[in-house]
Amino acid sequence: MRADAQKNYDHLLETGREVVAEQGAEASMREVARRAGVGIGTLYRHFPTREALLEALLRESFDELTAKAAQFEASASKGDALVSWLREMVALTHSHRGVIASMTAAIAEPDSALHASCVSLRASGAHLLASAQEQGEARTDIDGTDLLALVSALAWLNDQPPFAARVDRLFDMIAGAILLPQSRS
Repeated sequence: MRADAQKNYDHLLETGREVVAEQGAEASMREVARRAGVGIGTLYRHFPTREALLEALLRESFDELTAKAAQFEASASKGDALVSWLREMVALTHSHRGVIASMTAAIAEPDSALHASCVSLRASGAHLLASAQEQGEARTDIDGTDLLALVSALAWLNDQPPFAARVDRLFDMIAGAILLPQSRS
């Protein structure tokens, strides 16, 4: 990519990140273009769909969280690593308000621009869960899909003003339900 094209791409991505943070996953593409100071055609040349913009925004965050999963696993007990990943995952869904519906749909749709990133992220959580289960630190009757469903529930609750204040408490309850009593510190 030419230097000026890369600069435009990066600027659109940063502007898109701001607009999505404010408006959620259904953010207006016109608003992204307006705030970036470009025409809608320029935005669509770089990101032909809202899903393509979301994929670009989320790919970086997902890759970072996938990398953090390995760091968590290397530096903590398996149960603590899992809880740290879960906490980061909930924070990620909070910072990209409304994205959980796109994520869960993308996992089931291989043609989605978000599919590979979402599957990779879910796999990193599933790996941490399996490691905690192998060490006897987590329940064995849940899997990576259950883990994503629990994160999805917390993300949805966080987007609901009457429940948002309870998310931390509910997170602790869910983490406590996943970990076995002897592994909790």
